[in-house]
Amino acid sequence: MRVLEYNYVGKILDGRYEIQEVLGVGGMAIVYLAYDNIDDRPVAVKILKEEYLANEEFRRRFKNESKAIAMLSHPNIVKVYDVSYGERLQYIVMEYVEGITLKEYIEQRRVIPWKEAVHFLTQILRALQHAHDRGVVHRDIKPQNILLLHSGNIKVTDFGIARLSRSETRTMGENAIGSVHYISPEQAKGDFTDGKTDIYSVGVVLYEMLTGELPFQADSTVSVAIMQLQTEPRRPREVNDQIPLGLEQITIRAMQKNPADRYQSAAELLLDLEEFKRNPLIRFEYAYYVDKEPTKYVSPLERQKYTRPAAPVPLHEEDDDEAAEKSRAVPIMLGILIGLIVVLGGAALLWYFGPGGGGGNRVTVERFIGKKQTEIEASKASYESIYQFNFVHGANGNYAAGVVYDQNPASGSKVTPGADGLVRVTLYVVQDIDRRVPDVRGMLYEDAKKKLDEQGFVPRPVSEYTRDVEEGKVIRTDPKEGTPHPLMRDVIVYVANGQVPETEVPDLIGWDADNAKELLESAKLKLDPDIQKIDSAEEEGKIVWQSHDPKTKVALNTRITVKVSNGKQPTVTFSHAIPLPSRSGDGLLKIYLDGTLIKEVTVLLDGGTYSVALEGSGPAVSLQATLEGSRIYSCTIDFTADPPTVSNVEDNTQPVVPNVLGKTEEEAIAVLNEAGYEDVVTVSGGMGIPILAPSGTVRSQSPRQGTRADYSTQITLEIYD
Repeated sequence: MRVLEYNYVGKILDGRYEIQEVLGVGGMAIVYLAYDNIDDRPVAVKILKEEYLANEEFRRRFKNESKAIAMLSHPNIVKVYDVSYGERLQYIVMEYVEGITLKEYIEQRRVIPWKEAVHFLTQILRALQHAHDRGVVHRDIKPQNILLLHSGNIKVTDFGIARLSRSETRTMGENAIGSVHYISPEQAKGDFTDGKTDIYSVGVVLYEMLTGELPFQADSTVSVAIMQLQTEPRRPREVNDQIPLGLEQITIRAMQKNPADRYQSAAELLLDLEEFKRNPLIRFEYAYYVDKEPTKYVSPLERQKYTRPAAPVPLHEEDDDEAAEKSRAVPIMLGILIGLIVVLGGAALLWYFGPGGGGGNRVTVERFIGKKQTEIEASKASYESIYQFNFVHGANGNYAAGVVYDQNPASGSKVTPGADGLVRVTLYVVQDIDRRVPDVRGMLYEDAKKKLDEQGFVPRPVSEYTRDVEEGKVIRTDPKEGTPHPLMRDVIVYVANGQVPETEVPDLIGWDADNAKELLESAKLKLDPDIQKIDSAEEEGKIVWQSHDPKTKVALNTRITVKVSNGKQPTVTFSHAIPLPSRSGDGLLKIYLDGTLIKEVTVLLDGGTYSVALEGSGPAVSLQATLEGSRIYSCTIDFTADPPTVSNVEDNTQPVVPNVLGKTEEEAIAVLNEAGYEDVVTVSGGMGIPILAPSGTVRSQSPRQGTRADYSTQITLEIYD
């Protein structure tokens, strides 16, 4: 174990990044917490392990990650601040995010409530749509690569095997097995990958959040990879019956093995997710687990979904590096292929020579669709040694009440019984009775709940603000009153809460308008489309002002106005007073701003000031004033402050007190009077010393010699006795 070789704790990289502690260790890199001494902030530094520095493939992958993330700028993607590709050290400096991984959160909660799962999924999809729009496919979406902040926001990270879809479109076999529980079938086979590859992995993540289980688990990664290729997962609602049907349909569609049957983009999945959030009781038209036997009836709508042409594979010219990469991938692919053949061959032998011969003890599920539930229950003696039924009631317009309209597993499927020797089959039966939802609008919720209970429905209250209905009373129901609805099914009851729903305004400073819009929408706020550009030293297009301060509470759907930088330093005008000396007559005053003459004027030298209008930009602009060629005043002006600030002032307008030390009292007074200082007083300075300090000479003076002082200043002289 060579842990110490990688330990950079206590070191400073490039004189800037002070490594503090290890945050995590991955397959090819170690992530450290560091402090950026220049930008004064904590950062995460991902350093490629030393044994991989000589491996061109790992160096290329490491560069791919930095290239991929550097192209991205999104609130739900970890930012990259800096990269280094040295011969002896390669690292990426990223945004430091405090929180836990989504995997850790799932392990803590086991099953995540569906509303919370939808909240997380929405953010993940927004991040992926942003990446896909810029040609970046993540290819390793899993809960371990998704960070959950304390605020509930999501950050997608670790683009270690990301591919730029414009240049590299096929996987390498050994990389595909890295996160085998979440990889798509096309990754397991080493086929073409694109944005739909990430959609499959998102579906697996959603499945795990909703059920607390992975859809496929086995003793080896090869076995899991085979299941990804061949096996259908259990329906999520079989694991957790609290999952709404519409959300189950979204999960299953995202996890379709054929990429053409999945959502074709993150945006398309987001549209269905928004529909579901608006109406959690929604049922989508598509359906899966379709019986592939010839006797199965498939509606025209379903048939159209199963016959869509596959997405065309783009062709690209390969350069020498790509050709070399593919040549290295051949032995890896052959190894995986041989492993798959061995596993499949062993499974075939086990099937043929297992109990019962030929087909072993597997049971071919018969067709129950079209039969009545009562008929199946009446034939219990015929089935109880083979099947264990689970009846689920729902609505279906193609079959009569009480008739099975769908089943799982599908008819004709070959299924291995459980430990008790029984095959578990879920039968979907048309609800016997549909009853119309009663009108409970305007009723107190408790009264409405009682009425819905009596009618055979399950009321689910949702708080909502409205000015039109008294607090505590029902605004509306979903389904609406008078709508036929199956018994024992949820009816959403919207109850007036009397309070304006508020949300916290996010900090938009430093983001661009697109990211600000997404941030505001996630907080249920709106961005004012009228965006003004103003002078600012910030990067062009970045937000420098917002109408509502961050973290303030505002009503939902409040419109937030922003201003963005045009990349130009702001020009500020203000008036500044320049002091003048006190002399007889006048003089020629010249004023310079950053070395440029901006004013030339004759002024009266009366000891007053001269006010000049200055216009400038930037943090450190020099101002100088000369009188008859001699500098009398200088300072530094910060035009970025509001109002501008003045520092480093040097005022040479006052006269200088002459040196009269050692002179006789009469000589000293004469010199001071000639210099313009008329108010001179003398005091005793003690006993003098012959020769060195004879009596009658000046011992000290105040103010001291060389001091600038107005002519009205009193000069005090100490005279030796």
